[in-house]
Amino acid sequence: MEFRSLSVILLLTVLIHSGQTGNPKPTVRVDPQSSVYTGDTVTLTCEVESTGWEFLWYKDSQPIQPQSPVDKKTNTVRVTVSDEGTAEFKCAARRKNYFYDYSYQRYDGYDYDNSKKRYVYYNVYNTHRSAPAVITVTARPKATVTIHPADPVFIGETVTLTCDIGSGHHWQYDWFKDSNPLSEAQQRKEYTISNVAVSHRGVYTCNGTQSTQPRYSETSDAVTLTVSEKPKPELTSSHKGAALIGNPVVLYCELDQSAGWRFYWSKHTQSPENETKPETHSYTISSVSVSDGGQYWCRAGRGTPVYYTHYSDALWINVTGTTRSDSLTVSPSRAQHFSAGSLSLSCEEQSNSTGWRVRRYTHSETVSDCSSGLGSVTGSTCNISSLSTSHTGVYWCESESGESSNPVNITVTNGSVILDSPVHPVTEGDPLTLRCLYRDPKPSNLTAEFYKNGSLLQTQTTGEMTIRTVSKSDEGLYHCKHPERGESPQSWISVRGSDSKTVILAVSVVLSLVLILIIILGLFWCYKKKKGDQQNTNQTPDQSQSPGSTQLQTDSGPEPGDVTYAQIDLKDKKKPKKTQDKLLEDDSAGGSGDLTYAQVKTKKKKSRGKATPSDEVTYSQIAMKSLKQDSKDSGPEPGDVTYAQIDLKEKKKPKKTQNKLRGGKSREEADTVYSELKN
Repeated sequence: MEFRSLSVILLLTVLIHSGQTGNPKPTVRVDPQSSVYTGDTVTLTCEVESTGWEFLWYKDSQPIQPQSPVDKKTNTVRVTVSDEGTAEFKCAARRKNYFYDYSYQRYDGYDYDNSKKRYVYYNVYNTHRSAPAVITVTARPKATVTIHPADPVFIGETVTLTCDIGSGHHWQYDWFKDSNPLSEAQQRKEYTISNVAVSHRGVYTCNGTQSTQPRYSETSDAVTLTVSEKPKPELTSSHKGAALIGNPVVLYCELDQSAGWRFYWSKHTQSPENETKPETHSYTISSVSVSDGGQYWCRAGRGTPVYYTHYSDALWINVTGTTRSDSLTVSPSRAQHFSAGSLSLSCEEQSNSTGWRVRRYTHSETVSDCSSGLGSVTGSTCNISSLSTSHTGVYWCESESGESSNPVNITVTNGSVILDSPVHPVTEGDPLTLRCLYRDPKPSNLTAEFYKNGSLLQTQTTGEMTIRTVSKSDEGLYHCKHPERGESPQSWISVRGSDSKTVILAVSVVLSLVLILIIILGLFWCYKKKKGDQQNTNQTPDQSQSPGSTQLQTDSGPEPGDVTYAQIDLKDKKKPKKTQDKLLEDDSAGGSGDLTYAQVKTKKKKSRGKATPSDEVTYSQIAMKSLKQDSKDSGPEPGDVTYAQIDLKEKKKPKKTQNKLRGGKSREEADTVYSELKN
């Protein structure tokens, strides 16, 4: 009976070994999951039907060695992963089928059966390898602590600490201060301290935990929170001493801790709510005037709500003097330059260049001079042998006393195109030529477009444009563009008033004033003269005349009480006989005839109770005209009447003695008086 049972077993073994029954295929199960972080451990289980199996494991098709006999008896393996990436795990199972009689079949090996005191033979039975189980390994995320605002922070400021974990989701956060759990911050990503104090100083760390696998992040690096006293900025100026009218002035609000600060500027004429709020720590007055003088303060603020520093000490800005224009000489004389080129800036044209130096203000928001690494210095000239974009900025000449020239803008570009534009302001009325310049090699096509304030002005095939007469409206930002090489940077072109126009205007004003004054004086003189003539024509003779005097009469009636006397002393010139013979002929021809000079003294009586003015003397030229005259006679006969035309030329009379003309006579009539002379 025993033999029959053994025979059945051996028969089944032979049938299985001969492949008449299919080989089973195990499966691999991964716990907890196939996606893990570096450093995690996973458990792999090889599952196959029936028992009695030995298990073999493979990673990426290579046997996992060594495997102890104990490991082979179990169907699980624990693997700790350390490298990022993916790995394939497979398993297989085997077992031995024993028999004693090998006479009629092949066997794979034999063992000695101590209980039977004999050898037992066996054949090895293997399953198929399982399908691969793929394990994906990623780096374990590490938490990071950040402090906002940046460390250090100041007493009374609001501070937020944030724990960031790059990957994963649904993290719960654990905080530690000085390695101790921070209970008030647990489970929160952000930990905010609204009014930080010295007691909050310390070392902070955090990590995260997920509700699903993989569960833990790596703990962050330690971050130290430093709490300092409220800071006070320092206010400085680019000028030492008084600032000159028209020059630029730059104020600096300096803080050792500058991260995240916005700056607020105040002047003694401003209220705190009207503070100026530029983003940078510098405040520029491009052209200082007298009204810019005074006391200035600054302070800084950051955060929401804003945390303010103390105010700086007051800085007094004195404004005085005048500017020196165009005293900085630039060579090449243009506003834009190529990088790697050379540039010379000189203050040598000053009346006294000793003590003058070239200074600049660049985008780094610092004021420096040539000796501080800008270039080489020769006298008052700064030479830059190799330009770079860091040389872009504002340049000016400055004396030891703080006197400054007008600033100029210099732009250095790495591009292929620049605009050749003037570095100093252009005088109104002058021509202006702009050119597009190129790095070598120059393009064969020079066609360029010229723009002002972003709008196209002209397209020129020669690569240059000309404004024949510059006016104030031509001020603006200019640049040029080449179809292949690209665009130049922009440059501001300023226009100043013409000096000649200013002189002409001033001279015109002066001449106009002089002309008006002359006209007024002329009118006044005419008025005075006319009133004097009217007085002469309105005078009446006195009843008592001096012997030898002749009374001057006019057609108009005399004013009551006005009497004028003319005392004429005749002085005959000697005439040649021929002249006497032709006297009538000369008279008829309109000649002057005999000329007699008379001294006429006018004497005016008191009128209407007014004081009598001092005697006035008038010299008159008397042209003698006889009604009948014999050419043979040497002189007039007694009883002959001669009329004399007297042209009165009066001296100025006191105002009180002048009377208005009455009777409506013309000025000529008033000035000419005919008198009868009796010899």
